[in-house]
This record gives sequence, structure tokens and C-alpha cells, in this order.
Amino acid sequence: MISSRQHRTGPGAGARLARRSAKWVRTGVDSVMETRLRMLIVLAGLPEPTINHILRANDGSWLRRIDLSYLDLRLAIEYDGRQHALDTKQWNSDIRRREELEQQGWRFIVVTADSLYGDPLGTLERIRTAVSKRGATITRRQPSPEWSRCFPGRFAA
Repeated sequence: MISSRQHRTGPGAGARLARRSAKWVRTGVDSVMETRLRMLIVLAGLPEPTINHILRANDGSWLRRIDLSYLDLRLAIEYDGRQHALDTKQWNSDIRRREELEQQGWRFIVVTADSLYGDPLGTLERIRTAVSKRGATITRRQPSPEWSRCFPGRFAA
């Protein structure tokens, strides 16, 4: 018999971890880092944002897509990887896109790897502040126990 402290191997090993992880899977996510950002938000007790919302023109055609959003607040939360800064064409496109959407009343919070891993609490505070300034009330909840598993060495949110 294997004690709960021993590591299991063989068929079925890791099944509990797989089931626990599967509850966080979402279809249509573009990157691992967007998932990590969403998990930072949700595990800290904030409402789960909408994933990859497509904004459409009056005729129904596709205009823009937003990584993570609180639609009713017109609050967009986006992860920008290094390629966004290194690729001049991508960077300029991102700037024009954000300015266009800001003119339509959207507020953007841009998160990078440094802010996600180096300052997760500061990132969460930026999101909470934006949500509050957009008129929503967030009840501070205790972060999920998963927080410390996903963001080891960080302080509780």
C-alpha cells in the first residue's frame, strides 16, 4: 500500500493532478501565458474574465479580439510577450488597435512576464483598481489554495 506522502507511479499516476488541472482548461486560448494570467486573476478571487472576445462591426464582420475582458466594464486585460516589443510591425499594430478601442471607451491593462511573475500582487492591484474605477464592486475573497501551487514563493493575494 502506498501512503499519501509517497509518489505514485504506473497506470493512474497523476490522475488527481490531471483532474485538478482539467478544471482550468478553456477552449480558444491563444497562449500558455494568457492562461497563467487568467489563473492569477481567478485564483486570487477575482471573477473569471471572458476569453478572446471578438468585437464585431455593425454588419457582423470581425474587427478585433481581446485576450481577457470584463465586457460589461469595457476592461481589457492583455498579455504581451516579448515578440510584441521586438517586432516593430506587431508593436505598431498593437498601439493602433489599443488607441482605436480606447476611443470606443475600452480601458487596457497590459501585462508582461515581468509583471506576471515579478509582481503578481501589483498586477492584481492594477486590475482591481481598474475594475473599481469602472464602477464595479469586488468583494475581496481569500485566494484559492491553488494560488501557492501556481505562484510559489509569492505572498497571498
